[in-house]
Order: sequence, then structure tokens, then C-alpha cells
Amino acid sequence: MAARSWVSSCARAVLAALALATGHAQAEARLEAVVEEVARHEADAVALASDLWDFAELGYLEEKSARRLSEYLSGQGFAVEEGVAGIPTAFVATRGEGEPTLGILAEFDALPGLSQAALPERRPVVADAPGHACGHHLFGAASVVAAVAVARWLEAEGREGTVRVYGTPAEEGGSGKVYLTRAGLFEDVDAVLHWHPSDRNDASPSSSTANKSGRFSFEGAAAHAAAAPDKGRSALDGVEAMNYMVNLMREHVPSDARIHYVITDGGDAPNIVPEYAEVYYYVRHPRPERAVALFERVVAAAEGAALGTDTRMSYEVMHGNYPVLRNDALAEVIDANLRALGGVAYSAEEQAFAEAIRTTLLSPRLGLGSQGEIQRFEFRQGMGSTDVGDVSWNVPTGGFRTATWVPGTPAHSWQAVAAGGMSIGHKGMVLAAKVLAATAADLFEAPEVLAAAQEELERRRGDDFVYEALLGDRDPPLDYRK
Repeated sequence: MAARSWVSSCARAVLAALALATGHAQAEARLEAVVEEVARHEADAVALASDLWDFAELGYLEEKSARRLSEYLSGQGFAVEEGVAGIPTAFVATRGEGEPTLGILAEFDALPGLSQAALPERRPVVADAPGHACGHHLFGAASVVAAVAVARWLEAEGREGTVRVYGTPAEEGGSGKVYLTRAGLFEDVDAVLHWHPSDRNDASPSSSTANKSGRFSFEGAAAHAAAAPDKGRSALDGVEAMNYMVNLMREHVPSDARIHYVITDGGDAPNIVPEYAEVYYYVRHPRPERAVALFERVVAAAEGAALGTDTRMSYEVMHGNYPVLRNDALAEVIDANLRALGGVAYSAEEQAFAEAIRTTLLSPRLGLGSQGEIQRFEFRQGMGSTDVGDVSWNVPTGGFRTATWVPGTPAHSWQAVAAGGMSIGHKGMVLAAKVLAATAADLFEAPEVLAAAQEELERRRGDDFVYEALLGDRDPPLDYRK
């Protein structure tokens, strides 16, 4: 009950600060101005998203996508610094001057093996090729267009303030934002805004799970599997023994933990004792220290597996993310703008597309029509992970979701790729750009809200917090998708 009462008091304080700082009539005029500015660039957003959807580049390999976004921003008067934090496809684009400084995150990486045409039936464009099954092409396009709109509004109003776009690659397992955070690129930012494609419209304060991953490699000795098995030591036995022990461990971990793996190399042929094998693990928990402790138990299982199979084991930490640290002060402002702008309305053609997609979904939780609604404002604990988490522990961060997919569509599915490549995805993207721009404009006008968001950040992370990246001091794994 204490948490709920704090949220309510925070909500009242935030909205009162906005009303006091700007007045209702002025707030309405501001919303109208920034929305009109986004509308002027709507065609640009669709063109950007379409190009990124076509490129569908994997993490740290997004050369065309990063160049397309950075060149667009440069053409709109932003100063662009490329290759930041030792990552060739990461960039920071800045326009304006003075305080406050607001950051907007832009993602653009795709997922492997999910190529799909913009059709309501499973039809890869290129078999086994990547596809934007998490909608990051929409994410990147909406964010840069929102930034352009806000920068133009600031200049038209003659106001001081700095707009900064962070081009953040490799969210899908590469922890791109962690390296930007570790490099100190958010240290002078007053607040960060982000959004994500979804099957619904929701600005509720939320969190995610911390995530630490690693590739576990086993080395044995090759031999003829039939004629001389005693001369060999199976690296695959090491992998399978590790997996068996971790699966036994599942009974003795917190119920809100998640552990998943794939065997990425299991040997070359059945008649050869595998000399090398590899398994790739993700370990998640809502609390970062527990995710780290669980990962250490997985490492111990790997060490035991190597001992028991007379093989050698080594592992490489691939990525590590903090959970998103909720910020209700920012969430209230975002929610107010999302509700003011409303949801997404389908045309007859889009309705037919959505109905066809729905026949391919398993137990969709949301019904058609919910794309026009805004979800109830309440705290949500997600079980996925994102590198936005590391940003949120260092600077006040607020995010939301819009309905870019047919209601009931899960992320990381071909159905998400299909809707994201046509007008349903584009409508949700444009709504997101408007919400981002409107919220940024509000924050530029109300330093009281930024102060409340900073106070909340400090209170939630605790007085003794010192940021240390869960992935340690490793360099960005630029070849992890090769």
C-alpha cells in the first residue's frame, strides 16, 4: 500500500508541477505545436523505417541502418559523432544548446532467422535471413523524427535546451547501451526517453529482469566413436552434463528467475567423438545481484561438468544488463500525453490484415480494437531484459509502448515482422514519435518535473549505489552475430 500511495502522491505532484509551470492552455498549444512538427516529418519516418526494415541488420553489423539514421539527423542540423564507445555503429547526435539536456534512445538491430514479407501468412523474404521481429526499425525511425520535431520546436520558441539522440546498436543480446553508459555518455543528461513497439499502448511504470549471458566452450579429444571411443573425450558430453545439472538446478532457484540455453556447436559427425562443443546461456532475475549469483551457479555447473567428463571448459561473458529502474515522475507525463493523443485506428484494409494475422496466433490475450485504447496505468514487472536498464540506473529514464503490431502478437515472431513492415506498424510508430516529442517539450518547460525524476532515481537506487557493469570490463563483442 505504501508504494501505491507514493505513486499517487508523485502523480499529483508531477501533474501539478506541469500545470503550474505552463498552464493548461499553454500546455495544449505546446502539444499541438510539437504534434504538427512530427506530422511534417511523418513521411520521413515511414521512409526511414522502411529502409531499416529492408536492411534488417544484426547487432553490431548495422552499418547501413546506422548510416541512414545518422545522415538523416545530420541533414536536419544535428551534429553527429559516430563510432562512440568503441562501437562502429553507435552514434550520438546533438542539436541545440544550454540546459536542460534530454536524451532520446534509438535502436535499429534485427533478429536472426525471422525474415518475413509484410503479409499475414508465413512467407520469408529470404530464407533464414534476419528480420525486425522486435520492431527496432520503428524504434529508431520514431526516435530520430521526434528529436527533429522537438529541436525545431525549441528553436521556434527561442528556448534554450539540448536534444540528443543516442544511436544504440545490438540491443538484442549485445548490450550496446551498456558500453555507452560505461563510457560516461549519459553523465550530463537530465532525462532519457525511449519507447518500444508492442501490441498495445501503455505508459505504465515498469521494470524488467537483469540478464547475464555467457558462451561455455568445452574441449575434449577427437577419436573414432566406434573403433577407439576410449581414446576420446567428448566435449559434447561436457555440454550435456552441464545442461543436465542446470536443469536440476531449476527446482532450487527463485520462481521469478529465468534460465535458457541453446547448443551452438555440438560436434561435426556422429562417428567422431566431438573435440569441441559450445552452449550459450542467458540467466535472468529482477534483481541484478541475484542474476549474478545465479550465473555463478551456472558457471559452477560447467566446471563440474568438465571435471566429470575429463574435458576442459572456458567461458566468455557475452552481455549483462541491469533491470529497468522505474521512474514514476516521468511515466506520469508520458501517460498524460499518450492519453491525450489516443490509440491507433485501423482502416478497412488494416482490419482485414489484422483479422488474418489473428488466425495464426496462439491464445492472444488482447482483442481486436484494443489498439485504439490506452492500457491502465499501473506498475508492470516484465520478464524480458533490455540494456535500457543500465541507462535507467544512471539517469532518470521513462519509456512506453504503442500498438505497432496486431493485438495479441508476441515480440520475436514473424507476425511482428509482418505488421511492422506495413501501415499498422507505421501508425503506431508515428504515435510514438508524437508522444516522445510532446513529453520532451513538457520536460523542457517544467524543470520541477526533472528535479522530481532525479530525486526518485536517487531514492530508488539507494545512497550507496555505485554503477558497475554486469559484463565487467570486456570490450564490445562486435562479432557476436557473425
